Amino acid sequence: MVKMSAFAPLLSKLFKYPEDLVHILLSRYGVERCFSLLNSLKTPGLHYAIRVNTLKIQPAELVKLLKDRDIELKRHPHINEALLIPVKGPYEVPVSGKKVVAEKYASESVMVGSHLYAPGVLSAKEVRPGDEVYVTDVHGQVVGYGIARLSNKEMGKGHKGLAVEVLKSRFKMPPIRDLPEYLQGLFYDQSIPAMLASIVLEPSPGDVIVDMCAAPGGKATHIAQLIENKGIIYAFDNSRNRFNKLVESVKRLSATCVTPVLADSRYISIDYPSIRADKVIVDPPCSALGVRPKLYENNSVKSVLDSVNYQKQFLSEASKIVKPGGLIVYSTCTIMREENEELVLYAEEKLGLQLEAPPLLLGSCGEFLPSEKAELVQRFYPDKHDTPGYFIARFRRKH
Repeated sequence: MVKMSAFAPLLSKLFKYPEDLVHILLSRYGVERCFSLLNSLKTPGLHYAIRVNTLKIQPAELVKLLKDRDIELKRHPHINEALLIPVKGPYEVPVSGKKVVAEKYASESVMVGSHLYAPGVLSAKEVRPGDEVYVTDVHGQVVGYGIARLSNKEMGKGHKGLAVEVLKSRFKMPPIRDLPEYLQGLFYDQSIPAMLASIVLEPSPGDVIVDMCAAPGGKATHIAQLIENKGIIYAFDNSRNRFNKLVESVKRLSATCVTPVLADSRYISIDYPSIRADKVIVDPPCSALGVRPKLYENNSVKSVLDSVNYQKQFLSEASKIVKPGGLIVYSTCTIMREENEELVLYAEEKLGLQLEAPPLLLGSCGEFLPSEKAELVQRFYPDKHDTPGYFIARFRRKH
């Protein structure tokens, strides 16, 4: 009988993941399920989700506006403000003309129909405006075909502008961020599990709420609409670039109860001692091993473990700033137990937080935990739920 570990080099090469990471996934899920998970992460899924901004418009009204633009969509069966837009594909992409190599995130965007902009180009040779080009990632995976709008000398970091107008891509969905409705703040593109995290927090009008890792603003602005701008939301982020996106989102969506704060939220209790929150949402930096589409992965097991130490700091601080009896929701966009279920155990054993059932359960039970605890958290798998890989847990501070 062939040992399971023998498949690690094969899957590592096929999906372009670090071999040590594949070993762990194989040990937990077996060959068939591991293949299924990695294969589903390589695609964007069947639907792309957007959240109606009910501060400005009701779901039925936005549905009509978008359908009048011939955009196909449907309502989510359980989340009133969520709409689902079908993703078309996969399509064959012509390998014609000159080659343009894009960095990871740019190539993943091109894969679903976005144009390629100059900063996302890694290399291009003898390309002139008007040339036919095909776009690949660093591993040679073809993601799109189009027409160059800049010369190769005008592409790359330090340059600006449209590098490649993409005409054909592996997958296709409407350019929703170009729509007037988007620019008017009528909706925000956000995954179903990310919306669910804010719903699980059960925010109420009048609450003082802290979003510890808020940029680019999805959860903070969602919470604002759930409480109808009646409360206070402190939205922290420590990255200037990400903070600017947070401020932009808050303004576009008219989330007037959100106060963006450029600071490291791991030190709120020291730097902002007056903040005492009724509820806290913690969506910390993670290995992002649930984000899709993912053409390849660079994170190793060491990267995962480094993330864990960081996540513990945020969760520990949340336990300090939340009021006795208050709620904390912890969420990640990764499938790794180390960053999910093991953090739950840490929160209970070291921070004195009490895990409790969510008000809405749409995912699967947790892994690794005792059954009574596994049923209180929820996991989303890309090959099972047509979502990113995601994890949500809800805690209450006992005293």
